[in-house]
Amino acid sequence: MSLFLQARTHNGWLDRPVPDAVLHELFDLLRMGPTSADSSPARFVFVKSAAAKERLRPAIYPGNVEKTMSAPVTVLLAYDLTFHERLPKRFPMGDKRAQFAAMPADVRAGHALANAALEAGYLILAARALGLDCGPIGGFDAAKVEEAFFGDLPWKVLFLVNLGYGDPAKLYPRNPRLTFSEVARIE
Repeated sequence: MSLFLQARTHNGWLDRPVPDAVLHELFDLLRMGPTSADSSPARFVFVKSAAAKERLRPAIYPGNVEKTMSAPVTVLLAYDLTFHERLPKRFPMGDKRAQFAAMPADVRAGHALANAALEAGYLILAARALGLDCGPIGGFDAAKVEEAFFGDLPWKVLFLVNLGYGDPAKLYPRNPRLTFSEVARIE
């Protein structure tokens, strides 16, 4: 329960690096989460180096620059518009590649976005399970991120997640949450 009840969105970071081995362990956990047709369309770029952070800086909106630049790692979470090309490996028991290739591009892209969003949740939960803190952000220029990091790859950035060891002194008070009766029902 602590993955949910004690987890917070962090905006400030301790000066403590995240080892590459932890990022590999993080990926090994998150990749096990289920997606529709085992499609796993999410793609990840772990931005750690000072040079890579500087490439990212122009894409970050002003209110998010400090927390992003000071985070030990910023994950660019994207979805691959050609995810279906890898389906023979991911789903060997049927020809899902042909099925997705036959879909209209916008339908296939919607599938990729929805399932990458699932994988984003797995990323956050896996990070928290490994003792990392997270600060997801949406305040950035997607076109600039894609140009700086994806080049000609058919990837679309979904959002960014700052990772590291959060500074509890920089936490904001927890905001209220909506109740079951406000957002859910049982039929």
